[in-house]
Amino acid sequence: MQVAEAFRPGALTCETDDPLVDVARELLENSTGVLAVLDGNMIVGIISERDIARAVAHGTDTSTATAEMFATEHVETAKRDENTMTVARRMLDAGVRHLPVVQDSMVIGVISMRDVLAVEAWT
Repeated sequence: MQVAEAFRPGALTCETDDPLVDVARELLENSTGVLAVLDGNMIVGIISERDIARAVAHGTDTSTATAEMFATEHVETAKRDENTMTVARRMLDAGVRHLPVVQDSMVIGVISMRDVLAVEAWT
């Protein structure tokens, strides 16, 4: 099965200078575990619930911290035409549960390990 059939569409993103508090709120409001971090239209990182938990655990002043300060810079991505099992293997290798889905370098959604498992379990 292809990513196009399993991913959650929608630009789940934030900007590098977005306050960490706003990032956490965006995660909650969208019921997602990750946002792609953009500098303009370019993806420069990814920030997850784990990253926010790490910031809090280290005693970071979350009122002044930004997405860029805690984002993971090396970003694996998925494309709509990729096989879901290939994407799942990449997630496992990278130790992540979510990948931004890109089309022509634009973030168009996110695919999670849960999405992949659901597709594979029902096919």
